[in-house]
Amino acid sequence: MDFSEKWGKDVDEAVRLALIDLKLTEDQVNVIVLEEPTKGFFGLGSKLAKVRVEKKPELIEKELKEKEREREIKEGKGKKPEPSFKKDKPHAPKREPEYKPERRESKEEKLKQDDEVPIESSFTIREKPADLVEMKDSVAGSFLKEITEKMGLNLNIKVMGNDSCIYVDMQGRDSGTIIGKRGQTLDSIQYLTSLVVNKGKDKYLRVVVDAENYREKREKTLEQLANRLADKVIKTRKSVRLEPMNPYERKVIHATLQSNRRVTTRSEGEEPYRRVIIELK
Repeated sequence: MDFSEKWGKDVDEAVRLALIDLKLTEDQVNVIVLEEPTKGFFGLGSKLAKVRVEKKPELIEKELKEKEREREIKEGKGKKPEPSFKKDKPHAPKREPEYKPERRESKEEKLKQDDEVPIESSFTIREKPADLVEMKDSVAGSFLKEITEKMGLNLNIKVMGNDSCIYVDMQGRDSGTIIGKRGQTLDSIQYLTSLVVNKGKDKYLRVVVDAENYREKREKTLEQLANRLADKVIKTRKSVRLEPMNPYERKVIHATLQSNRRVTTRSEGEEPYRRVIIELK
């Protein structure tokens, strides 16, 4: 592979991922910036950086010469260099390296270390507590009403909660806007709501902000995507890189393929552009 094109939160991140892909160092490549990153508001309008990292021509030429030389040696046209030995110093007996069995991490350890889910994102939608009661007057409801009105959105907001969590459901014609692309706006609103709810409190409350049952639908979509891409990896024998996801969504992918005997999953990159890779075991 003589080049690699990568996305990242900035140019440096994209270059780093490309260098890993090529297994080269920065002084061995030329970098072309294809797209500069841009920031958005609440996840709207944000754009990743994209770069094309190419091997330097002299490196490619050197590799071609080495391959040609190896081919000539294999065909008997070239001459292998004679090994040099010093007669005055006997060779010390070769010591076999001590065998240490490789420790394989369990799936549970991998999930914990690779994608530790922040507490505000660890709420499983399908396991919503049964003891939630409606909260007429709440900090979360007041905050969300104020922020959606300032965004010019018309939404009905219902807040449910118990001693450990708060669940907010928003319905209305503007629900698509509050969800945003791949739920990015909804995730941003949820994060801000969590900060407001937990400000100055000793006991942390988990906060989930949902709209039109988006989160459960997204979870099912991710499970279907994970299984479909796992089949593709098995068929083509090539790894697949998914789009950047938040910690909870990455964990859904990991958990879905946890019991698959033919593929494994890992994550690469830095937040908020960390992504899952599915590959053969």
